[in-house]
Amino acid sequence: MNCTLNKLVRRFALVIVAYASALSLHAFAQTTSFPEKPVRIVVPFTPGGSNDVIARVVGQKLAQYWGQAVVVDNRPGAGGNIGSKEVAKSAPDGYTLLVVANSFVINPHLYTPGKAGYDAFKEFVPVGKMGIAPIILVGNPGVKASNVKELIALAKSKGGKMTYASAGVGTPHHLSAELFKIMTGTDLVHIPYRGAVPAVTDVVGGQVDVMFGVSNTVLPQVRAGGLKAFGVAGSKRLTAFPQIPTVAESGVPGFDSEVWLGVVAPVGTPASVIQKINADMRRALSDDAVKKSLSTIDIEVSPSSPNELVTLMRADDVKWAKVVKDTGATVD
Repeated sequence: MNCTLNKLVRRFALVIVAYASALSLHAFAQTTSFPEKPVRIVVPFTPGGSNDVIARVVGQKLAQYWGQAVVVDNRPGAGGNIGSKEVAKSAPDGYTLLVVANSFVINPHLYTPGKAGYDAFKEFVPVGKMGIAPIILVGNPGVKASNVKELIALAKSKGGKMTYASAGVGTPHHLSAELFKIMTGTDLVHIPYRGAVPAVTDVVGGQVDVMFGVSNTVLPQVRAGGLKAFGVAGSKRLTAFPQIPTVAESGVPGFDSEVWLGVVAPVGTPASVIQKINADMRRALSDDAVKKSLSTIDIEVSPSSPNELVTLMRADDVKWAKVVKDTGATVD
Protein backbone atom coordinates (compact mmCIF):
# COMPACT_ATOMS: atom_id res chain seq x y z
CA MET A 1 0.00 0.00 0.00
CA ASN A 2 2.81 2.41 0.92
CA CYS A 3 4.65 1.53 -2.29
CA THR A 4 1.57 2.36 -4.36
CA LEU A 5 1.06 5.62 -2.49
CA ASN A 6 4.66 6.61 -3.03
CA LYS A 7 4.34 5.94 -6.74
CA LEU A 8 1.24 8.15 -6.91
CA VAL A 9 3.00 10.94 -5.04
CA ARG A 10 6.01 10.71 -7.37
CA ARG A 11 3.79 10.78 -10.45
CA PHE A 12 1.88 13.79 -9.10
CA ALA A 13 5.13 15.60 -8.38
CA LEU A 14 6.35 14.89 -11.91
CA VAL A 15 3.11 16.27 -13.34
CA ILE A 16 3.50 19.47 -11.28
CA VAL A 17 7.12 19.88 -12.39
CA ALA A 18 6.16 19.31 -16.02
CA TYR A 19 3.32 21.84 -15.78
CA ALA A 20 5.57 24.43 -14.16
CA SER A 21 8.21 23.87 -16.83
CA ALA A 22 5.62 24.30 -19.56
CA LEU A 23 4.50 27.61 -18.04
CA SER A 24 8.10 28.80 -17.83
CA LEU A 25 8.76 27.83 -21.44
CA HIS A 26 5.56 29.59 -22.52
CA ALA A 27 6.58 32.78 -20.69
CA PHE A 28 10.08 32.53 -22.17
CA ALA A 29 8.64 32.06 -25.65
CA GLN A 30 6.42 35.13 -25.20
CA THR A 31 9.41 37.20 -24.16
CA THR A 32 11.79 36.06 -26.88
CA SER A 33 9.22 36.20 -29.70
CA PHE A 34 7.71 39.58 -28.86
CA PRO A 35 7.03 41.51 -31.01
CA GLU A 36 5.97 39.50 -34.04
CA LYS A 37 4.04 42.38 -35.63
CA PRO A 38 3.96 46.21 -35.50
CA VAL A 39 3.50 47.85 -32.10
CA ARG A 40 1.24 50.88 -31.69
CA ILE A 41 2.09 53.60 -29.16
CA VAL A 42 -0.91 55.81 -28.50
CA VAL A 43 -0.21 59.42 -27.54
CA PRO A 44 -3.44 60.95 -26.19
CA PHE A 45 -2.40 64.47 -27.20
CA THR A 46 -1.69 66.41 -30.39
CA PRO A 47 1.68 66.05 -32.17
CA GLY A 48 4.61 68.17 -31.06
CA GLY A 49 4.26 68.00 -27.28
CA SER A 50 6.66 66.33 -24.85
CA ASN A 51 4.58 63.12 -24.80
CA ASP A 52 4.62 62.92 -28.59
CA VAL A 53 8.30 63.69 -29.05
CA ILE A 54 9.55 61.18 -26.49
CA ALA A 55 7.27 58.50 -27.96
CA ARG A 56 8.70 59.07 -31.44
CA VAL A 57 12.34 59.23 -30.36
CA VAL A 58 12.15 56.11 -28.17
CA GLY A 59 9.80 54.35 -30.60
CA GLN A 60 12.30 54.74 -33.42
CA LYS A 61 14.96 52.97 -31.35
CA LEU A 62 12.57 50.20 -30.32
CA ALA A 63 11.76 49.60 -34.00
CA GLN A 64 15.47 49.12 -34.66
CA TYR A 65 15.83 46.66 -31.79
CA TRP A 66 12.71 44.69 -32.63
CA GLY A 67 12.84 44.64 -36.41
CA GLN A 68 9.18 45.67 -36.37
CA ALA A 69 7.42 48.95 -37.09
CA VAL A 70 6.55 51.06 -34.04
CA VAL A 71 3.68 53.36 -34.97
CA VAL A 72 2.97 56.49 -32.91
CA ASP A 73 -0.77 57.15 -33.05
CA ASN A 74 -2.01 60.54 -31.78
CA ARG A 75 -5.51 60.32 -30.27
CA PRO A 76 -6.08 63.74 -28.68
CA GLY A 77 -9.19 64.96 -26.91
CA ALA A 78 -10.69 65.58 -23.47
CA GLY A 79 -7.31 66.21 -21.87
CA GLY A 80 -6.03 62.75 -22.80
CA ASN A 81 -9.15 60.82 -21.84
CA ILE A 82 -10.09 59.72 -25.37
CA GLY A 83 -6.79 57.99 -26.09
CA SER A 84 -6.64 56.49 -22.61
CA LYS A 85 -10.13 54.98 -22.92
CA GLU A 86 -9.22 53.49 -26.29
CA VAL A 87 -6.11 51.76 -24.97
CA ALA A 88 -7.98 50.47 -21.91
CA LYS A 89 -10.22 48.49 -24.28
CA SER A 90 -7.34 47.14 -26.40
CA ALA A 91 -6.08 43.56 -26.34
CA PRO A 92 -3.67 43.02 -23.41
CA ASP A 93 -0.84 41.62 -25.53
CA GLY A 94 1.76 44.40 -25.55
CA TYR A 95 0.97 45.53 -29.08
CA THR A 96 -0.92 48.63 -27.91
CA LEU A 97 0.79 50.92 -25.42
CA LEU A 98 -0.11 54.32 -23.97
CA VAL A 99 2.21 57.23 -23.24
CA VAL A 100 1.09 58.92 -20.02
CA ALA A 101 1.97 61.87 -17.82
CA ASN A 102 0.73 63.20 -14.48
CA SER A 103 -2.59 64.08 -16.10
CA PHE A 104 -3.29 60.36 -16.44
CA VAL A 105 -3.90 60.09 -12.67
CA ILE A 106 -5.12 63.67 -12.19
CA ASN A 107 -7.89 63.70 -14.82
CA PRO A 108 -10.32 61.36 -13.03
CA HIS A 109 -10.38 63.80 -10.10
CA LEU A 110 -11.29 66.72 -12.36
CA TYR A 111 -14.49 65.05 -13.59
CA THR A 112 -17.53 63.71 -11.82
CA PRO A 113 -16.86 60.08 -10.77
CA GLY A 114 -16.61 57.78 -13.79
CA LYS A 115 -16.83 60.53 -16.41
CA ALA A 116 -13.14 60.37 -17.32
CA GLY A 117 -13.92 56.93 -18.74
CA TYR A 118 -11.00 54.92 -17.37
CA ASP A 119 -9.37 53.81 -14.15
CA ALA A 120 -5.61 54.38 -14.16
CA PHE A 121 -4.96 51.63 -11.62
CA LYS A 122 -7.58 48.98 -12.42
CA GLU A 123 -7.45 49.04 -16.23
CA PHE A 124 -3.72 49.51 -16.81
CA VAL A 125 -0.38 48.07 -15.73
CA PRO A 126 2.81 50.17 -15.63
CA VAL A 127 5.63 49.56 -18.10
CA GLY A 128 8.04 52.24 -16.93
CA LYS A 129 8.89 55.93 -16.71
CA MET A 130 10.87 57.43 -19.58
CA GLY A 131 11.66 61.01 -18.66
CA ILE A 132 10.81 64.26 -16.96
CA ALA A 133 9.74 67.57 -18.46
CA PRO A 134 10.63 70.08 -15.73
CA ILE A 135 8.23 72.87 -14.80
CA ILE A 136 9.65 76.38 -14.35
CA LEU A 137 8.13 79.36 -12.56
CA VAL A 138 8.64 82.22 -15.03
CA GLY A 139 7.43 85.78 -15.44
CA ASN A 140 7.45 88.78 -17.68
CA PRO A 141 10.78 90.63 -17.38
CA GLY A 142 8.83 93.66 -16.20
CA VAL A 143 7.71 91.91 -13.01
CA LYS A 144 9.60 93.70 -10.24
CA ALA A 145 11.02 90.65 -8.49
CA SER A 146 14.29 88.81 -9.06
CA ASN A 147 13.67 85.63 -7.08
CA VAL A 148 10.90 83.54 -5.54
CA LYS A 149 10.97 85.29 -2.16
CA GLU A 150 10.61 88.69 -3.77
CA LEU A 151 7.84 87.36 -6.02
CA ILE A 152 5.88 86.08 -3.02
CA ALA A 153 6.27 89.43 -1.26
CA LEU A 154 5.19 91.28 -4.40
CA ALA A 155 2.12 89.07 -4.86
CA LYS A 156 1.06 89.65 -1.25
CA SER A 157 1.54 93.39 -1.61
CA LYS A 158 -0.73 93.49 -4.66
CA GLY A 159 -3.65 91.99 -2.76
CA GLY A 160 -4.98 89.60 -5.38
CA LYS A 161 -4.15 91.68 -8.44
CA MET A 162 -1.22 89.61 -9.73
CA THR A 163 -2.14 87.18 -12.52
CA TYR A 164 -0.89 83.80 -13.66
CA ALA A 165 -1.47 82.02 -16.97
CA SER A 166 -2.06 78.34 -17.61
CA ALA A 167 -2.68 76.03 -20.57
CA GLY A 168 -6.16 75.34 -19.20
CA VAL A 169 -8.01 74.16 -16.11
CA GLY A 170 -6.52 71.01 -14.62
CA THR A 171 -3.22 71.23 -16.52
CA PRO A 172 0.15 70.97 -14.73
CA HIS A 173 0.53 74.74 -15.23
CA HIS A 174 -2.73 75.39 -13.40
CA LEU A 175 -2.33 72.91 -10.54
CA SER A 176 1.31 73.85 -9.94
CA ALA A 177 0.27 77.46 -9.47
CA GLU A 178 -2.59 76.47 -7.16
CA LEU A 179 -0.20 74.38 -5.06
CA PHE A 180 2.12 77.39 -4.94
CA LYS A 181 -0.75 79.62 -3.75
CA ILE A 182 -1.67 77.13 -1.02
CA MET A 183 1.91 76.76 0.22
CA THR A 184 2.78 80.47 0.12
CA GLY A 185 -0.52 82.06 1.13
CA THR A 186 -0.55 84.22 -1.99
CA ASP A 187 -3.60 85.25 -3.99
CA LEU A 188 -2.94 85.00 -7.74
CA VAL A 189 -5.69 85.37 -10.36
CA HIS A 190 -5.93 82.47 -12.80
CA ILE A 191 -6.05 83.32 -16.53
CA PRO A 192 -6.62 80.01 -18.39
CA TYR A 193 -5.75 79.63 -22.08
CA ARG A 194 -6.42 76.92 -24.66
CA GLY A 195 -2.89 75.60 -24.76
CA ALA A 196 0.57 76.50 -23.53
CA VAL A 197 1.69 78.56 -26.54
CA PRO A 198 -0.88 81.38 -26.20
CA ALA A 199 -0.32 81.41 -22.44
CA VAL A 200 3.43 81.87 -22.87
CA THR A 201 2.85 84.50 -25.57
CA ASP A 202 0.78 86.65 -23.24
CA VAL A 203 3.24 86.36 -20.35
CA VAL A 204 6.04 87.43 -22.70
CA GLY A 205 3.84 90.28 -23.90
CA GLY A 206 3.07 91.42 -20.37
CA GLN A 207 -0.69 90.77 -20.48
CA VAL A 208 -0.20 88.24 -17.67
CA ASP A 209 2.44 88.42 -14.93
CA VAL A 210 3.70 84.88 -14.33
CA MET A 211 3.11 81.20 -15.04
CA PHE A 212 4.38 77.72 -14.26
CA GLY A 213 5.44 76.47 -17.68
CA VAL A 214 6.76 73.14 -18.94
CA SER A 215 10.42 73.42 -19.90
CA ASN A 216 10.11 72.87 -23.66
CA THR A 217 7.72 75.83 -24.01
CA VAL A 218 9.28 78.36 -21.64
CA LEU A 219 13.04 77.74 -21.69
CA PRO A 220 13.47 78.97 -25.29
CA GLN A 221 11.97 82.27 -24.15
CA VAL A 222 14.20 82.30 -21.06
CA ARG A 223 17.22 81.84 -23.32
CA ALA A 224 16.01 84.64 -25.59
CA GLY A 225 15.31 87.02 -22.71
CA GLY A 226 11.56 87.05 -23.24
CA LEU A 227 10.88 85.47 -19.85
CA LYS A 228 12.47 85.73 -16.43
CA ALA A 229 13.03 82.42 -14.62
CA PHE A 230 12.32 82.53 -10.88
CA GLY A 231 12.64 78.86 -9.93
CA VAL A 232 12.49 75.22 -10.95
CA ALA A 233 9.32 73.63 -9.61
CA GLY A 234 10.85 70.16 -9.27
CA SER A 235 13.12 68.77 -6.58
CA LYS A 236 16.42 69.47 -8.34
CA ARG A 237 18.01 72.12 -10.51
CA LEU A 238 18.20 71.75 -14.28
CA THR A 239 21.36 70.40 -15.85
CA ALA A 240 21.05 72.97 -18.63
CA PHE A 241 20.35 75.88 -16.23
CA PRO A 242 22.10 75.10 -12.93
CA GLN A 243 21.94 78.78 -11.99
CA ILE A 244 18.15 78.65 -11.61
CA PRO A 245 17.36 77.56 -8.01
CA THR A 246 14.43 75.34 -7.13
CA VAL A 247 11.29 76.87 -5.68
CA ALA A 248 11.80 74.63 -2.63
CA GLU A 249 15.23 76.03 -1.86
CA SER A 250 14.00 79.57 -2.51
CA GLY A 251 11.65 79.85 0.42
CA VAL A 252 8.94 77.25 -0.22
CA PRO A 253 10.32 74.03 1.35
CA GLY A 254 8.66 70.85 0.15
CA PHE A 255 7.36 72.37 -3.09
CA ASP A 256 7.72 69.80 -5.88
CA SER A 257 5.97 69.71 -9.24
CA GLU A 258 7.14 68.31 -12.55
CA VAL A 259 5.73 66.46 -15.55
CA TRP A 260 6.83 62.85 -15.72
CA LEU A 261 6.41 60.82 -18.90
CA GLY A 262 5.85 57.07 -18.88
CA VAL A 263 4.27 54.09 -20.61
CA VAL A 264 1.42 51.84 -19.48
CA ALA A 265 -0.35 48.86 -21.07
CA PRO A 266 -3.83 47.34 -20.75
CA VAL A 267 -4.28 45.24 -17.61
CA GLY A 268 -3.66 41.57 -18.32
CA THR A 269 -0.61 42.15 -20.50
CA PRO A 270 1.82 39.28 -19.72
CA ALA A 271 4.49 40.19 -17.19
CA SER A 272 7.18 38.75 -19.45
CA VAL A 273 6.17 41.11 -22.25
CA ILE A 274 6.11 44.08 -19.84
CA GLN A 275 9.62 43.17 -18.68
CA LYS A 276 10.93 42.96 -22.24
CA ILE A 277 9.45 46.31 -23.24
CA ASN A 278 10.82 47.92 -20.07
CA ALA A 279 14.31 46.49 -20.69
CA ASP A 280 14.35 47.69 -24.30
CA MET A 281 13.01 51.12 -23.30
CA ARG A 282 15.85 51.44 -20.78
CA ARG A 283 18.31 50.41 -23.48
CA ALA A 284 16.91 53.06 -25.83
CA LEU A 285 17.01 55.76 -23.14
CA SER A 286 20.66 55.00 -22.40
CA ASP A 287 21.57 55.66 -26.05
CA ASP A 288 23.58 58.87 -26.46
CA ALA A 289 21.71 59.91 -29.61
CA VAL A 290 18.37 59.53 -27.81
CA LYS A 291 19.59 61.56 -24.85
CA LYS A 292 20.82 64.30 -27.17
CA SER A 293 17.53 64.42 -29.10
CA LEU A 294 15.50 64.73 -25.91
CA SER A 295 17.82 67.31 -24.37
CA THR A 296 17.18 69.65 -27.31
CA ILE A 297 13.56 69.95 -26.13
CA ASP A 298 14.59 70.02 -22.46
CA ILE A 299 13.33 66.55 -21.54
CA GLU A 300 15.51 64.83 -18.95
CA VAL A 301 15.92 61.07 -19.38
CA SER A 302 14.71 59.25 -16.27
CA PRO A 303 13.87 55.56 -16.82
CA SER A 304 12.30 53.41 -14.12
CA SER A 305 11.00 49.93 -13.39
CA PRO A 306 7.26 49.18 -13.61
CA ASN A 307 7.04 49.16 -9.80
CA GLU A 308 8.74 52.55 -9.53
CA LEU A 309 6.28 54.02 -12.02
CA VAL A 310 3.19 52.74 -10.21
CA THR A 311 4.61 54.06 -6.92
CA LEU A 312 4.99 57.48 -8.54
CA MET A 313 1.47 57.26 -9.97
CA ARG A 314 -0.04 56.47 -6.58
CA ALA A 315 1.87 59.29 -4.88
CA ASP A 316 0.70 61.80 -7.48
CA ASP A 317 -2.84 60.46 -7.29
CA VAL A 318 -2.98 61.34 -3.58
CA LYS A 319 -1.07 64.61 -3.87
CA TRP A 320 -3.01 66.17 -6.74
CA ALA A 321 -6.40 64.84 -5.64
CA LYS A 322 -5.99 66.99 -2.53
CA VAL A 323 -5.03 70.06 -4.56
CA VAL A 324 -8.04 69.54 -6.85
CA LYS A 325 -10.34 69.16 -3.84
CA ASP A 326 -8.89 72.14 -1.96
CA THR A 327 -9.16 74.46 -4.99
CA GLY A 328 -12.43 73.10 -6.39
CA ALA A 329 -10.85 72.69 -9.83
CA THR A 330 -13.14 70.97 -12.34
CA VAL A 331 -13.50 70.62 -16.11
CA ASP A 332 -17.11 69.36 -16.05
